[in-house]
Formats: sequence, structure tokens, C-alpha cells
Amino acid sequence: MKLDFSFLWTAFIKLLPAVPTTINITVVSVLCGFIIGTFVALSRIYKVPVLNQISTVYVTIIRGTPMLTHLMILYVGLPLLIDGLGKEFGWSFRSVSIPMIGFAYISFSITAGAYFSEVIRSGMQAVNKGQLEAAHAIGMTTPQALRRIVFPQAFAAALPNLSNSVIGMLHGSTLAFTVSVVDINAQAQIVASTNWKFFEAYLAAALVFWGLTILIERLTALLEKRVNLYNRGGVA
Repeated sequence: MKLDFSFLWTAFIKLLPAVPTTINITVVSVLCGFIIGTFVALSRIYKVPVLNQISTVYVTIIRGTPMLTHLMILYVGLPLLIDGLGKEFGWSFRSVSIPMIGFAYISFSITAGAYFSEVIRSGMQAVNKGQLEAAHAIGMTTPQALRRIVFPQAFAAALPNLSNSVIGMLHGSTLAFTVSVVDINAQAQIVASTNWKFFEAYLAAALVFWGLTILIERLTALLEKRVNLYNRGGVA
């Protein structure tokens, strides 16, 4: 087999328009997943009645089943639910109005929430409980102590694992092509179908993902440096 470097470059250029779609899926799922994960982590740490049990079941089910399964269940089940409710209550909104990328946003956010919750929970538990008690002793409320004392330290402790989770969601975004979303992976398949040079097309896709992964690692390293400087009492 002879590698066609000219087509490899052509495929690389043709993949670039799909990069924003992949980044959008990753960013939306990470941000929403972080919010969900924080809520779930707090519910489990503080043993909130009912919410603690629901959160535990949610994390167990999501982490115990594949990411692709979540997407397929949502892709098939959500339209049935929406159309059923629409018919029952006379709503004009139907599932056909949902863009395909919307299913990826929702599914991947739910998946990310379960994984982020464990990362956030471990980060918060790494903070000495005495600091929260000291904050209460000087008159801080629990939300104030969490925001100003616990969360910054927990974020610093969890940052490496958070970075790994973000990279995992970036790579997991390739599953979006199963619901007809043209991300980097789907675009590689489209490009390759023009002359059946799938090896070069997927190699170009791998290079794009590698570049995005390195970018995330570099940004994490810079953020970690600033966070550690702040924790040492320096000027960020």
C-alpha cells in the first residue's frame, strides 16, 4: 500500500469545515455536563433526601452503559415521548422540529454529567473538611464557603481528571455521525467516498483530533499553572 500524501493533505483541508461542529458538541456537552455533575455531586455529598438516591441511580446507569446506547435510546425514545405528549395535550411542537445535532447535545450532556459528577465529587472530598468548619466559624454560610473556599480548591484538585473527561467527550463526539451529524468523523467518510482512499481520510481525521487534544492539554497546563499560583498565594 502506498500512502497518497497529496490526498492526505486534501482530506485534511476538507475536514476543517467540520471542526466547528465537533467543537460545538464538545463545548455544549462539557458545560452542561459540568452543571449537571456539580448538582449531582452536591446531592450525593450532602445526602439530600430523594435527590441523593436519584443521583446515585443516574450515575450508576449512565456509567454502566455505553455512550452510543444513550444516544440511540434518546434518538428513538425522545421523538416518541414528545409526539405522544403533543398528541395528548394538543401541542403544535413535534419531534421533527428538533435538529439532529440537538440529540447529540442532550445525550452527550447527560453522559458527561455522570462522569463529571464523580470527578467533582472526588475533588470536593479532597478538600479538608476543617476549612468548611472554619468558614462557618467566621460567619460564612455554606453556599459562600463552597463558592469561595471549597470549589476553588476542589477545582484545582480535579483539574487533571476534568481535562481527561473533556478529551474523552471530544473523542466521544465522533458518535454523532450515527444520527446524521456531519462531524469530523462523518466528513472523513464523505471525503473518502470520492475515491475510496479511506486510510488517508481517517488518518487526516486522526491528525485533526490529535491537534485538538494537544490544544486542550496545553490550555489545561496553563490553567493549572495559574490555579497553583493562586493557591500558593501569588498574583494570578
